[in-house]
Amino acid sequence: MQTHIKALPLVAALIGAGLVGGAAVEAFHHAAPPVQAAVLPPIAPGETSRDSATPLTPDFPLITQKYGPAVVNISVSGTRKFGSDDSDEDNTAQSNGNGNIDPFDFFRRFAPNMPGMQHRNVPVHGLGSGFIVDPNGIIMTNAHVVKDATEVMVKLTDRREYHAKVLGADPKTDIAVLKIDARNLPAVTLGSSDRLKVGEWVLAIGSPFGFENTVTAGVVSAKGRSLPNDSAVPFIQTDVAVNPGNSGGPLFNAKGEVVGINSQIYSQSGGYQGVSFSIPIDLAVKVKDQIVKTGKVEHARLGVSVQEVNQSLADSFGLDRPAGALVANVESGSAAERAGLEAGDVIRSLNGVPIISSGDLSTAVSASMPGQKAQLDVWRKGKPMTIVATLGDSVDKVAKADNGGAKAEGGKLGLAVRPLQPQERSQAGIANGGLVVEGVSGPAERAGVEPGDVILSVNGTPVASVEQMRTIVAKSNKSAALLLQRGDEKIFVPIRIG
Repeated sequence: MQTHIKALPLVAALIGAGLVGGAAVEAFHHAAPPVQAAVLPPIAPGETSRDSATPLTPDFPLITQKYGPAVVNISVSGTRKFGSDDSDEDNTAQSNGNGNIDPFDFFRRFAPNMPGMQHRNVPVHGLGSGFIVDPNGIIMTNAHVVKDATEVMVKLTDRREYHAKVLGADPKTDIAVLKIDARNLPAVTLGSSDRLKVGEWVLAIGSPFGFENTVTAGVVSAKGRSLPNDSAVPFIQTDVAVNPGNSGGPLFNAKGEVVGINSQIYSQSGGYQGVSFSIPIDLAVKVKDQIVKTGKVEHARLGVSVQEVNQSLADSFGLDRPAGALVANVESGSAAERAGLEAGDVIRSLNGVPIISSGDLSTAVSASMPGQKAQLDVWRKGKPMTIVATLGDSVDKVAKADNGGAKAEGGKLGLAVRPLQPQERSQAGIANGGLVVEGVSGPAERAGVEPGDVILSVNGTPVASVEQMRTIVAKSNKSAALLLQRGDEKIFVPIRIG
């Protein structure tokens, strides 16, 4: 069974297509989290512990009573074009965990190729959650909750319903802001996700599977999680039970402050399996403020493809530890190219903020503004250096990167290679150098190198001849990092030596 990370889909049903859907409901036996007996009166939301030796015991009933009325149910109506080609593509995207966000994902997963539905605009209906952040009708939710919706309805806990206007949505961070025509509404209190600690109690309120105002609780499992979906969000990981319909609902801390927005789950079944992810409220508020002010969100862009630095790559590049973002490709015309970044550079910090994993770079860049200067601490060919880049705009279109004889048999790496011919180089879009792999065995085969791959560099040094490659490999200690081009993709592959 395949594991994937996916945005929480709306609870959706098909209407107007001659089909009648029913919701399958399973009973879950949930052990309530242990609650420490309080000797002192409960600590009210917003109150700090009375002394450092007294642990803060959350009063979840009080938090629910006070802030539950500020949590809303969101229903959306819209149309989606379903067809065999679209469905196949979407199902593949889900299975490989690329995190594409889709409000009608629930329907497509369970009825992608029903007879007579190819290439039809099908009316759909969905449910999600949200919360009021301003008594004058400003509501926050997930962008995927309202994507492609032609009508958005907001229902309060007192059963009042309002048509909502979508002020703006930012798919990159999965944040949307709605406005309803109402005043003096109950509103949540916003906290700080930066001050949130692993192990703290947290509580979620939402509408899983359409069950309104459902409360679940757990603890913070981790912070700063990067997910494999090109996301710019350093997610909060929790063990709070969230399911389809919880999307866009608030995550409260023990003081009753909103510290996150429930957004995604990690699952083998499509439902909750003990791991859920929330968008930090500090990031969400920055996005919300831009949307309220201008109706859009600006994100900076550096223009590099990066990958994780594992121990083998760290050894290959002479790093003291496996940390940083390894640049695999630099986009033509991007801020990175203008600043002089190169494939093989390892970015270790941005404006003084350490880059431990590759996802940290995306988060740091996205949190910056276009036109802002970014000081990058870079490791290049065994030496530290500083590069200053003027960040571009994420909406800017850059030129597509150019994608990119003697023969060596066997050797330390187990590779048979030869230089590219001029015609081959032109077809691959490679300006200079490059060695094409004609045979693999031993270490190279185990590392995943394939015949037809083009070796662009070894340990960050471009290679144009077999002799040059032999010289670099001979100087390598534990491993050699090969920058490979396979089709239009580029990636560093570490190969253990000996």
